[in-house]
Order: sequence, then C-alpha cells, then structure tokens
Amino acid sequence: MPKQLVPLVGQDCGRIVSSQHLVSPKSPELSEFEFGMIIAWHAFSRWMTRCMTAAGVKDMTPIDVLVLHHVAHRDSEKRLADICFVLNVEDTHVVSYSLRKLAALGLVQSRKLGKEAFFATTDSGREVCAAYRDVREACLMPGFTGSAEDNAQIGDLARLLRTLSGRYDQAARAASTSAP
Repeated sequence: MPKQLVPLVGQDCGRIVSSQHLVSPKSPELSEFEFGMIIAWHAFSRWMTRCMTAAGVKDMTPIDVLVLHHVAHRDSEKRLADICFVLNVEDTHVVSYSLRKLAALGLVQSRKLGKEAFFATTDSGREVCAAYRDVREACLMPGFTGSAEDNAQIGDLARLLRTLSGRYDQAARAASTSAP
C-alpha cells in the first residue's frame, strides 16, 4: 500500500530546496535560488557536452567547451590569466589542462610572447564553434520566442546572476579568512 503524503506542520511545503537545514528566515528564497542554480548548472553542463558531441567533438567537459568558446570570442588571442578571470575560474591549472587538451585536439594553438603564452582558436576550432552554434540554433533556440518581453526577462536574470556571483565571491573571501 502506498504511503500517504502528510503535510509537515509549520513548514512551507511550497519551497523547493535541496537542503532544508540551510533555509534562512532572512531569505528562504535564497535557498530556492541555490537549488535552481544547482539544477540549472547541471542541465547547462549536460547541454554543453551533448551539443559539442553533436557538433563533432566527443569527450569534452563543460570547462573545455567554455574555454574553447571564450578563446574564440572576438577572434583575438587570450592569456591564461585573462581566460580564468573572465570565466571566474580560480584554479588556473583547470583551465591550463583544458587548453592543453584543446591544443591536442587541434582546436586551439598557443604562441609565446616574452614569458606569456597567448591562445587562439585554429581553423578547426572555429569550425567546431560554428557547428556548435548550428546545433544550438537547431536544438535550443526553438524553445525561446525571441519576444522583447522574454529577452528582457533573460537580461534581468543575467544581471541578477552577475550580482549574486559578486555576493557569493565576497562571502567566499569572508569564509576563507574566518576558517580555523
């Protein structure tokens, strides 16, 4: 016989969170946001890797996809530190490993200028990025209307995410300085 669901007395069952014990009375919505961000990140990660596979390159991680697209951004050379800064990746070795992997695949190349290495996409890298865009247009974009109202909401959400990113970065710095 199936268990009967009983509402929890004194608890708001309308909130969808992953860790009830972290919900703060100051902002229960923050826990809802965090859960939404968790599932959105995993869905986005899955999307990036599957889109890249459909574009013709298998076994790429989400960071590989992000690094490739950022190196291709504006078709200009980028330094490791700049790639890490823009993508907000603290561990440079993660991006460095990704760049080596992309170079081995023939998608990016590097050149030394003094002590610095500069990275750029190869012709193959640009072709893969174009194929990724084609898959994105075919598979992801039909779910969006393109209306001014929808685009305004997406823009508002993007600005909110950047703002919250700053708050989480500041909180991470505070936690680092108060750790035992």
